[in-house]
Amino acid sequence: MINPTDPVVSGTWTTDATDPVLLASELRVVIGQLVRRLRAEHRFSLSQGAVLGRLDREGPQSVSDLALVERVRPQSMAQTVGELEAAALVARRPDPDDRRRALVELTDEGRATLEADRSQREGWLARAIRDELTTDERALVQHAVALLSRLAET
Repeated sequence: MINPTDPVVSGTWTTDATDPVLLASELRVVIGQLVRRLRAEHRFSLSQGAVLGRLDREGPQSVSDLALVERVRPQSMAQTVGELEAAALVARRPDPDDRRRALVELTDEGRATLEADRSQREGWLARAIRDELTTDERALVQHAVALLSRLAET
C-alpha cells in the first residue's frame, strides 16, 4: 500500500493533507509549474491545444459548444478558432442538421500538427515519469490523476 505521507513517496510534500486550504494552495502552485513546463513543450497556446484536442477526441463542434465545454466566453472561443483557422489547423463547414450553424473540424494538417505536438509533450512527460518516479510513485500519480479529474469536473 502506498503511503502518501512517506517522505520518499511525497518528495517535497509540505502541507498537512487534512487542511484543504493549505493543500489547495500547494496543489495550485504545483499544477502551475507543471502547466508551465508542458506549455514550454507546446507548439501552440494552451487554449488552441485544448480546442484541437477536443475536436480530435469528440469530432466537429460549433464555436458555442466549444466555448461551453471549455468554460470560456463565445467571443474568446471565436478568436481561438479564428487563429486556428488562419493557421489551416481547423476548418468550418455548415452543420448538416442546422444550416444556420457552422461546425469546426480538424483539417488533415491540424490532425498531423496535433499528433506531433502530443508526441513531443507526452514524450517529455512520459520520460520524466519513467526516469524520475519509482513504480510506487507512478501508481500514486495514477491514483492522483483520477482524483484530479474528479475535482476538474466539479
